[in-house]
Amino acid sequence: MGTSRTFSIHFWLNLAKKKCDLAPIYARVTIDGKRAEISLQRQTSVTYWDTKSKKTTSRTPEGKALNTYLDQVYAKLLECYKQLSSDFELVTEKSIKARFVGQDEGHKTLLDLETYHNQNMKGVLKPGTLKNYYATENYIKRFLVHKKKTSDIFLKHLKYSFIIDFEQYLRKGPSLQNANPLNNNGVMKHLERLRKLMNFAMDLEWLDKNPFARYKLKFNRHKKEYLSKEELKIFEEAELDNKGYDIVRDVFVFACYTGLSYTDVRQLNENNIVRGIDGDYWIFTQREKNEQPVKIPLLDKALSILDNYKSYSELNNGKLLPVYSNQKINVYIKDIAASLEIYKHLTFHSARHTFATTVTLSNGVPIETVSKMLGHTKISTTQVYARVLEQKISNDIRDLRSKLEQENKQDDYGYSITARR
Repeated sequence: MGTSRTFSIHFWLNLAKKKCDLAPIYARVTIDGKRAEISLQRQTSVTYWDTKSKKTTSRTPEGKALNTYLDQVYAKLLECYKQLSSDFELVTEKSIKARFVGQDEGHKTLLDLETYHNQNMKGVLKPGTLKNYYATENYIKRFLVHKKKTSDIFLKHLKYSFIIDFEQYLRKGPSLQNANPLNNNGVMKHLERLRKLMNFAMDLEWLDKNPFARYKLKFNRHKKEYLSKEELKIFEEAELDNKGYDIVRDVFVFACYTGLSYTDVRQLNENNIVRGIDGDYWIFTQREKNEQPVKIPLLDKALSILDNYKSYSELNNGKLLPVYSNQKINVYIKDIAASLEIYKHLTFHSARHTFATTVTLSNGVPIETVSKMLGHTKISTTQVYARVLEQKISNDIRDLRSKLEQENKQDDYGYSITARR
Protein backbone atom coordinates (compact mmCIF):
# COMPACT_ATOMS: atom_id res chain seq x y z
CA MET A 1 0.00 0.00 0.00
CA GLY A 2 1.44 3.37 -1.04
CA THR A 3 2.11 6.25 1.30
CA SER A 4 0.59 9.63 0.39
CA ARG A 5 2.91 12.64 0.51
CA THR A 6 2.18 16.33 0.79
CA PHE A 7 3.80 18.64 -1.76
CA SER A 8 3.32 22.38 -2.18
CA ILE A 9 4.89 25.40 -3.88
CA HIS A 10 4.62 28.79 -2.23
CA PHE A 11 5.90 32.26 -3.29
CA TRP A 12 6.66 34.80 -0.59
CA LEU A 13 8.45 38.08 0.04
CA ASN A 14 11.47 38.12 2.31
CA LEU A 15 10.61 41.19 4.29
CA ALA A 16 13.78 40.87 6.38
CA LYS A 17 15.66 42.03 3.27
CA LYS A 18 13.20 44.79 2.39
CA LYS A 19 14.69 48.05 1.11
CA CYS A 20 12.35 50.99 0.83
CA ASP A 21 9.22 49.41 -0.65
CA LEU A 22 11.00 46.57 -2.46
CA ALA A 23 11.54 43.02 -1.16
CA PRO A 24 13.08 39.92 -2.83
CA ILE A 25 10.81 37.08 -3.95
CA TYR A 26 11.46 33.51 -2.81
CA ALA A 27 9.92 30.18 -3.71
CA ARG A 28 9.32 27.66 -0.95
CA VAL A 29 9.04 23.96 -1.75
CA THR A 30 7.48 21.86 1.00
CA ILE A 31 7.34 18.06 1.15
CA ASP A 32 5.88 16.35 4.20
CA GLY A 33 6.41 19.51 6.23
CA LYS A 34 10.08 19.94 5.26
CA ARG A 35 11.03 23.11 3.40
CA ALA A 36 13.60 24.29 0.90
CA GLU A 37 13.76 27.94 -0.08
CA ILE A 38 14.96 29.29 -3.43
CA SER A 39 15.84 32.88 -4.19
CA LEU A 40 14.26 33.79 -7.54
CA GLN A 41 16.59 36.77 -8.06
CA ARG A 42 13.57 39.05 -8.45
CA GLN A 43 12.07 41.77 -6.27
CA THR A 44 8.76 43.63 -6.23
CA SER A 45 6.83 46.31 -4.39
CA VAL A 46 5.44 45.18 -1.04
CA THR A 47 2.49 47.49 -1.61
CA TYR A 48 1.35 45.60 -4.73
CA TRP A 49 2.01 42.07 -3.46
CA ASP A 50 -1.12 39.92 -3.04
CA THR A 51 -0.51 37.41 -0.23
CA LYS A 52 -3.44 35.23 -1.35
CA SER A 53 -2.65 34.85 -5.06
CA LYS A 54 1.13 35.10 -4.40
CA LYS A 55 1.48 37.57 -7.28
CA THR A 56 1.79 41.27 -7.85
CA THR A 57 -1.32 43.32 -8.53
CA SER A 58 0.66 45.88 -10.50
CA ARG A 59 -0.79 46.45 -14.00
CA THR A 60 2.44 47.77 -15.42
CA PRO A 61 4.33 45.80 -18.13
CA GLU A 62 6.93 44.96 -15.49
CA GLY A 63 4.24 43.61 -13.16
CA LYS A 64 2.72 41.45 -15.91
CA ALA A 65 6.15 40.10 -16.87
CA LEU A 66 6.83 39.22 -13.22
CA ASN A 67 3.59 37.26 -12.91
CA THR A 68 4.39 35.39 -16.13
CA TYR A 69 7.81 34.52 -14.73
CA LEU A 70 6.27 33.24 -11.49
CA ASP A 71 3.91 31.02 -13.49
CA GLN A 72 6.94 29.61 -15.34
CA VAL A 73 8.78 28.97 -12.07
CA TYR A 74 5.74 27.18 -10.65
CA ALA A 75 5.49 24.99 -13.76
CA LYS A 76 9.20 24.19 -13.69
CA LEU A 77 9.17 23.23 -10.00
CA LEU A 78 6.17 21.01 -10.62
CA GLU A 79 7.99 19.40 -13.57
CA CYS A 80 11.06 18.77 -11.39
CA TYR A 81 8.82 16.95 -8.90
CA LYS A 82 7.28 14.84 -11.69
CA GLN A 83 10.68 14.01 -13.22
CA LEU A 84 12.13 12.81 -9.94
CA SER A 85 9.02 10.75 -9.21
CA SER A 86 8.95 9.12 -12.65
CA ASP A 87 12.68 8.34 -12.48
CA PHE A 88 12.16 6.63 -9.10
CA GLU A 89 14.59 9.09 -7.53
CA LEU A 90 14.44 10.07 -3.87
CA VAL A 91 12.02 12.99 -3.89
CA THR A 92 12.80 15.54 -1.19
CA GLU A 93 12.58 19.30 -0.91
CA LYS A 94 16.37 19.42 -1.39
CA SER A 95 16.39 17.19 -4.48
CA ILE A 96 13.70 19.36 -6.12
CA LYS A 97 15.71 22.50 -5.36
CA ALA A 98 18.89 20.88 -6.73
CA ARG A 99 17.09 19.86 -9.93
CA PHE A 100 15.58 23.35 -10.31
CA VAL A 101 18.87 25.24 -9.91
CA GLY A 102 20.80 22.70 -12.01
CA GLN A 103 22.93 21.20 -9.26
CA ASP A 104 21.89 17.55 -9.42
CA GLU A 105 23.42 14.81 -11.57
CA GLY A 106 20.94 15.45 -14.36
CA HIS A 107 22.32 18.95 -14.81
CA LYS A 108 26.05 18.42 -14.46
CA THR A 109 28.26 20.35 -16.88
CA LEU A 110 31.44 19.45 -18.72
CA LEU A 111 33.54 21.64 -16.43
CA ASP A 112 31.81 20.12 -13.38
CA LEU A 113 33.04 16.77 -14.66
CA GLU A 114 36.58 18.09 -15.23
CA THR A 115 36.72 19.51 -11.70
CA TYR A 116 35.31 16.38 -10.08
CA HIS A 117 37.72 14.16 -12.02
CA ASN A 118 40.83 16.20 -11.30
CA GLN A 119 40.04 16.51 -7.59
CA ASN A 120 39.36 12.80 -7.15
CA MET A 121 42.29 11.61 -9.26
CA LYS A 122 44.92 13.36 -7.12
CA GLY A 123 47.02 10.59 -5.64
CA VAL A 124 45.54 8.10 -8.12
CA LEU A 125 47.06 9.41 -11.36
CA LYS A 126 50.71 10.38 -11.66
CA PRO A 127 51.35 14.16 -11.46
CA GLY A 128 52.46 14.21 -15.10
CA THR A 129 49.27 12.47 -16.22
CA LEU A 130 47.11 14.83 -14.17
CA LYS A 131 49.01 17.77 -15.68
CA ASN A 132 47.96 16.52 -19.13
CA TYR A 133 44.30 16.51 -18.04
CA TYR A 134 44.65 20.15 -16.97
CA ALA A 135 46.02 20.96 -20.44
CA THR A 136 43.02 19.24 -22.05
CA GLU A 137 40.72 21.23 -19.76
CA ASN A 138 42.34 24.49 -20.92
CA TYR A 139 41.76 23.56 -24.56
CA ILE A 140 38.11 22.73 -23.78
CA LYS A 141 37.62 26.10 -22.05
CA ARG A 142 39.12 27.95 -25.03
CA PHE A 143 36.98 25.97 -27.45
CA LEU A 144 33.78 26.72 -25.52
CA VAL A 145 34.51 30.45 -25.41
CA HIS A 146 35.83 30.91 -28.97
CA LYS A 147 33.61 28.51 -30.89
CA LYS A 148 30.53 27.85 -28.76
CA LYS A 149 30.32 31.36 -27.28
CA THR A 150 29.70 29.99 -23.79
CA SER A 151 31.71 29.33 -20.65
CA ASP A 152 30.34 25.81 -20.08
CA ILE A 153 27.94 23.21 -21.46
CA PHE A 154 25.59 20.64 -19.91
CA LEU A 155 26.78 17.06 -20.32
CA LYS A 156 23.39 16.04 -21.70
CA HIS A 157 23.90 18.53 -24.56
CA LEU A 158 27.13 16.88 -25.73
CA LYS A 159 26.66 15.25 -29.14
CA TYR A 160 28.87 13.54 -31.70
CA SER A 161 29.09 16.88 -33.52
CA PHE A 162 30.69 18.43 -30.41
CA ILE A 163 33.55 15.91 -30.68
CA ILE A 164 34.05 16.63 -34.39
CA ASP A 165 33.99 20.40 -33.83
CA PHE A 166 36.47 20.12 -30.96
CA GLU A 167 38.78 17.98 -33.11
CA GLN A 168 38.78 20.57 -35.89
CA TYR A 169 39.43 23.36 -33.38
CA LEU A 170 42.47 21.50 -32.07
CA ARG A 171 43.76 20.87 -35.59
CA LYS A 172 43.41 24.46 -36.78
CA GLY A 173 43.84 26.60 -33.68
CA PRO A 174 47.07 27.61 -31.95
CA SER A 175 48.50 25.30 -29.30
CA LEU A 176 48.92 26.36 -25.68
CA GLN A 177 52.69 26.64 -26.20
CA ASN A 178 52.87 28.59 -29.46
CA ALA A 179 50.93 29.78 -32.52
CA ASN A 180 51.34 26.48 -34.36
CA PRO A 181 48.48 23.97 -34.32
CA LEU A 182 48.90 20.55 -32.72
CA ASN A 183 50.02 17.59 -34.80
CA ASN A 184 47.65 14.67 -35.35
CA ASN A 185 48.81 12.61 -32.38
CA GLY A 186 48.68 15.66 -30.12
CA VAL A 187 45.05 16.17 -31.14
CA MET A 188 44.28 12.49 -30.56
CA LYS A 189 45.82 12.59 -27.08
CA HIS A 190 43.44 15.37 -25.99
CA LEU A 191 40.48 13.55 -27.53
CA GLU A 192 41.58 10.35 -25.81
CA ARG A 193 41.51 12.13 -22.45
CA LEU A 194 38.10 13.65 -23.25
CA ARG A 195 36.83 10.17 -24.12
CA LYS A 196 38.07 8.87 -20.75
CA LEU A 197 36.20 11.74 -19.08
CA MET A 198 33.01 10.73 -20.91
CA ASN A 199 33.47 7.13 -19.74
CA PHE A 200 33.95 8.49 -16.22
CA ALA A 201 30.68 10.45 -16.55
CA MET A 202 28.91 7.29 -17.69
CA ASP A 203 30.23 5.41 -14.64
CA LEU A 204 28.99 8.23 -12.41
CA GLU A 205 25.61 8.11 -14.21
CA TRP A 206 25.94 11.79 -15.06
CA LEU A 207 25.54 10.96 -18.74
CA ASP A 208 22.97 8.72 -20.44
CA LYS A 209 24.62 8.44 -23.85
CA ASN A 210 28.33 8.60 -24.65
CA PRO A 211 29.04 11.04 -27.53
CA PHE A 212 32.21 9.03 -28.26
CA ALA A 213 30.24 5.84 -29.00
CA ARG A 214 30.87 6.05 -32.77
CA TYR A 215 34.11 8.03 -32.73
CA LYS A 216 37.44 6.33 -33.45
CA LEU A 217 40.80 7.76 -32.47
CA LYS A 218 43.27 7.78 -35.36
CA PHE A 219 46.89 7.83 -34.18
CA ASN A 220 49.73 7.96 -36.68
CA ARG A 221 52.18 5.17 -35.97
CA HIS A 222 55.70 6.58 -36.08
CA LYS A 223 58.82 4.53 -36.54
CA LYS A 224 60.47 3.96 -33.17
CA GLU A 225 64.21 4.47 -33.51
CA TYR A 226 66.74 2.13 -31.92
CA LEU A 227 70.42 1.31 -32.35
CA SER A 228 71.53 -1.70 -34.36
CA LYS A 229 74.23 -3.99 -32.99
CA GLU A 230 76.91 -2.14 -34.98
CA GLU A 231 75.61 1.31 -33.98
CA LEU A 232 75.46 0.33 -30.32
CA LYS A 233 79.08 -0.79 -30.47
CA ILE A 234 80.09 2.53 -32.07
CA PHE A 235 78.21 4.39 -29.33
CA GLU A 236 79.96 2.38 -26.62
CA GLU A 237 83.52 2.69 -27.96
CA ALA A 238 83.52 6.27 -29.27
CA GLU A 239 86.07 8.71 -27.88
CA LEU A 240 84.11 11.83 -26.94
CA ASP A 241 85.75 15.19 -26.27
CA ASN A 242 83.23 16.42 -23.73
CA LYS A 243 82.81 15.16 -20.15
CA GLY A 244 79.07 15.82 -20.24
CA TYR A 245 78.77 13.76 -23.44
CA ASP A 246 80.69 10.92 -21.77
CA ILE A 247 78.25 10.86 -18.86
CA VAL A 248 75.17 10.97 -21.07
CA ARG A 249 76.61 8.25 -23.34
CA ASP A 250 77.26 6.00 -20.33
CA VAL A 251 73.78 6.50 -18.89
CA PHE A 252 72.20 5.91 -22.31
CA VAL A 253 74.22 2.71 -22.93
CA PHE A 254 73.33 1.53 -19.42
CA ALA A 255 69.64 1.89 -20.38
CA CYS A 256 70.33 0.00 -23.64
CA TYR A 257 71.48 -3.00 -21.56
CA THR A 258 68.76 -2.79 -18.89
CA GLY A 259 65.68 -1.48 -20.72
CA LEU A 260 64.92 1.04 -17.97
CA SER A 261 63.14 4.30 -18.78
CA TYR A 262 64.62 7.72 -18.06
CA THR A 263 62.69 8.13 -14.80
CA ASP A 264 63.54 4.64 -13.58
CA VAL A 265 67.28 5.09 -14.30
CA ARG A 266 67.28 8.45 -12.53
CA GLN A 267 65.77 6.92 -9.38
CA LEU A 268 68.16 3.96 -9.12
CA ASN A 269 70.20 3.67 -5.93
CA GLU A 270 72.45 1.05 -4.40
CA ASN A 271 69.48 -0.60 -2.62
CA ASN A 272 68.14 -1.61 -6.05
CA ILE A 273 71.19 -3.81 -6.73
CA VAL A 274 70.81 -7.27 -5.16
CA ARG A 275 72.06 -10.80 -5.62
CA GLY A 276 69.59 -12.87 -7.63
CA ILE A 277 68.72 -16.55 -7.32
CA ASP A 278 71.65 -17.34 -9.64
CA GLY A 279 74.13 -15.52 -7.45
CA ASP A 280 74.62 -12.72 -10.00
CA TYR A 281 73.74 -9.07 -9.58
CA TRP A 282 70.19 -8.00 -10.51
CA ILE A 283 68.23 -4.75 -10.52
CA PHE A 284 65.13 -5.00 -8.32
CA THR A 285 62.96 -1.91 -8.74
CA GLN A 286 59.46 -0.70 -9.49
CA ARG A 287 58.43 1.17 -12.60
CA GLU A 288 57.40 4.75 -11.94
CA LYS A 289 54.85 4.69 -14.76
CA ASN A 290 52.69 1.73 -13.71
CA GLU A 291 54.22 0.66 -10.37
CA GLN A 292 54.98 -2.79 -11.79
CA PRO A 293 57.81 -4.62 -10.02
CA VAL A 294 60.81 -5.16 -12.32
CA LYS A 295 63.67 -7.65 -11.95
CA ILE A 296 66.53 -7.36 -14.46
CA PRO A 297 69.75 -9.40 -14.46
CA LEU A 298 72.69 -7.03 -14.89
CA LEU A 299 74.60 -7.76 -18.09
CA ASP A 300 78.38 -7.25 -18.02
CA LYS A 301 78.22 -3.97 -19.99
CA ALA A 302 75.72 -2.44 -17.56
CA LEU A 303 77.64 -3.72 -14.52
CA SER A 304 80.87 -2.25 -15.89
CA ILE A 305 79.24 1.20 -16.19
CA LEU A 306 78.07 1.02 -12.56
CA ASP A 307 81.60 0.13 -11.48
CA ASN A 308 82.92 3.22 -13.26
CA TYR A 309 80.59 5.44 -11.18
CA LYS A 310 81.21 3.91 -7.75
CA SER A 311 82.90 7.08 -6.50
CA TYR A 312 79.92 9.14 -7.68
CA SER A 313 77.56 6.82 -5.82
CA GLU A 314 79.57 7.09 -2.60
CA LEU A 315 79.39 10.90 -2.70
CA ASN A 316 75.65 11.05 -3.59
CA ASN A 317 73.92 8.93 -0.94
CA GLY A 318 73.99 5.75 -2.99
CA LYS A 319 72.53 7.21 -6.18
CA LEU A 320 73.98 5.04 -8.93
CA LEU A 321 74.34 7.34 -11.94
CA PRO A 322 74.50 11.10 -12.67
CA VAL A 323 71.39 11.71 -14.77
CA TYR A 324 70.82 15.14 -16.31
CA SER A 325 67.40 16.61 -17.06
CA ASN A 326 65.40 14.77 -19.71
CA GLN A 327 65.58 17.75 -22.06
CA LYS A 328 69.35 18.13 -21.70
CA ILE A 329 70.06 14.43 -22.03
CA ASN A 330 68.04 14.20 -25.25
CA VAL A 331 69.93 17.15 -26.77
CA TYR A 332 73.25 15.50 -25.89
CA ILE A 333 72.16 12.14 -27.36
CA LYS A 334 71.32 13.82 -30.66
CA ASP A 335 74.68 15.64 -30.66
CA ILE A 336 76.58 12.42 -29.97
CA ALA A 337 74.69 10.52 -32.68
CA ALA A 338 75.40 13.27 -35.23
CA SER A 339 79.12 13.30 -34.36
CA LEU A 340 79.21 9.51 -34.87
CA GLU A 341 77.30 9.83 -38.17
CA ILE A 342 74.35 7.86 -36.84
CA TYR A 343 71.51 9.62 -38.63
CA LYS A 344 68.54 8.55 -36.56
CA HIS A 345 66.09 10.56 -34.47
CA LEU A 346 67.29 9.23 -31.12
CA THR A 347 65.93 10.08 -27.68
CA PHE A 348 66.57 8.47 -24.31
CA HIS A 349 63.55 6.24 -24.92
CA SER A 350 65.41 4.77 -27.92
CA ALA A 351 67.54 2.91 -25.39
CA ARG A 352 64.47 0.99 -24.23
CA HIS A 353 63.72 0.00 -27.83
CA THR A 354 67.38 -0.97 -28.33
CA PHE A 355 67.23 -3.25 -25.30
CA ALA A 356 64.03 -4.92 -26.51
CA THR A 357 65.08 -5.29 -30.13
CA THR A 358 68.88 -5.43 -30.49
CA VAL A 359 70.04 -6.71 -27.10
CA THR A 360 67.34 -9.28 -26.23
CA LEU A 361 64.85 -10.33 -28.91
CA SER A 362 67.38 -10.48 -31.76
CA ASN A 363 69.54 -12.71 -29.55
CA GLY A 364 66.77 -15.22 -29.00
CA VAL A 365 65.37 -14.04 -25.64
CA PRO A 366 61.64 -14.98 -25.58
CA ILE A 367 59.23 -12.07 -25.77
CA GLU A 368 57.59 -13.19 -22.49
CA THR A 369 60.92 -12.74 -20.69
CA VAL A 370 61.53 -9.37 -22.35
CA SER A 371 58.03 -8.25 -21.35
CA LYS A 372 58.75 -9.06 -17.71
CA MET A 373 62.04 -7.17 -17.73
CA LEU A 374 60.40 -4.13 -19.35
CA GLY A 375 57.69 -4.12 -16.68
CA HIS A 376 54.79 -4.52 -19.10
CA THR A 377 51.47 -5.91 -17.93
CA LYS A 378 50.55 -7.22 -21.41
CA ILE A 379 52.56 -8.92 -24.15
CA SER A 380 50.81 -6.71 -26.72
CA THR A 381 52.57 -3.70 -25.18
CA THR A 382 55.95 -5.37 -25.65
CA GLN A 383 55.16 -6.03 -29.31
CA VAL A 384 55.42 -2.29 -29.95
CA TYR A 385 59.12 -2.56 -29.07
CA ALA A 386 59.63 -5.98 -30.62
CA ARG A 387 61.25 -5.31 -34.00
CA VAL A 388 62.08 -8.62 -35.61
CA LEU A 389 65.28 -7.79 -37.43
CA GLU A 390 65.93 -9.00 -40.97
CA GLN A 391 69.07 -10.75 -39.75
CA LYS A 392 67.04 -12.60 -37.11
CA ILE A 393 64.54 -13.69 -39.75
CA SER A 394 67.40 -14.80 -41.99
CA ASN A 395 68.98 -16.84 -39.18
CA ASP A 396 65.67 -18.46 -38.25
CA ILE A 397 64.94 -19.43 -41.86
CA ARG A 398 68.49 -20.77 -42.25
CA ASP A 399 67.89 -23.01 -39.23
CA LEU A 400 64.55 -24.08 -40.69
CA ARG A 401 66.17 -24.94 -44.04
CA SER A 402 68.80 -27.01 -42.24
CA LYS A 403 66.16 -28.97 -40.34
CA LEU A 404 64.09 -29.58 -43.50
CA GLU A 405 67.15 -30.73 -45.44
CA GLN A 406 68.06 -33.12 -42.62
CA GLU A 407 64.54 -34.57 -42.64
CA ASN A 408 64.68 -35.03 -46.43
CA LYS A 409 67.99 -36.88 -46.13
CA GLN A 410 66.53 -39.19 -43.51
CA ASP A 411 63.56 -39.96 -45.79
CA ASP A 412 65.98 -40.69 -48.68
CA TYR A 413 67.82 -43.26 -46.54
CA GLY A 414 64.58 -44.71 -45.24
CA TYR A 415 65.21 -43.90 -41.58
CA SER A 416 62.06 -41.97 -40.89
CA ILE A 417 59.96 -44.31 -43.09
CA THR A 418 61.13 -47.30 -41.08
CA ALA A 419 60.36 -45.43 -37.89
CA ARG A 420 56.82 -44.75 -39.04
CA ARG A 421 56.29 -48.43 -39.85
